[in-house]
Amino acid sequence: MEAASIHHHPASGASPPVTEERTVAKPWSPANPAPLGLAAFAMTTFVLSMFNSNLVNEKGTPVVLGLALAYGGVVQILAGMWEFRTVNTFGAVAFSSFGAFWISFWALNVFYAKSIGGDAGHAVGVYLWAWAIFTAYMTVAALRVNGAVLLVFVLLTATFILLAIGATGPHPEVTHWGGYIGLATAAAAWYASFAAVANSTFGREVFPLFPLVGR
Repeated sequence: MEAASIHHHPASGASPPVTEERTVAKPWSPANPAPLGLAAFAMTTFVLSMFNSNLVNEKGTPVVLGLALAYGGVVQILAGMWEFRTVNTFGAVAFSSFGAFWISFWALNVFYAKSIGGDAGHAVGVYLWAWAIFTAYMTVAALRVNGAVLLVFVLLTATFILLAIGATGPHPEVTHWGGYIGLATAAAAWYASFAAVANSTFGREVFPLFPLVGR
């Protein structure tokens, strides 16, 4: 808090000087929401990718749904809204969109998957290709963020492409590769989140985020 004193200088014989104190509040600045959004994205991607890669029996896939709704979905959308407050267009669009992706993934599996007519694989493939396109153009924008985030988007684009091919085929082996790349994506996102949290906590760069040349 800062105090500013204004002194009045009266003429001789006048009353003692009157001092006024004005309290000036410091502008409020929110914490960086990016580490939270990255952590939510990383964990949900990791769990789903464990099933896509066939490292865990696919019968356990429903365990992803609650995580997709609460952490991957709601928390990421909140992070996206907070990014608007920090005037970060990239973070706002990325977290809000991928939060919506996880909520749509949850809704698709809970409410709509059984009612898809025709070739369900092609329908899911269109859904995944659309997200691959979105992620690809966000990758271009990530060239102006940092190396850690850029790596996340490069790997995520590859993940969506492989999953789209696997669903359309069907090519289960391609889906498994999508799962492996998804695990790498989750690891990269976890690192970006961890580095940002650690650097903020220590007040200095402890773990590099690899700033890009020419930013």
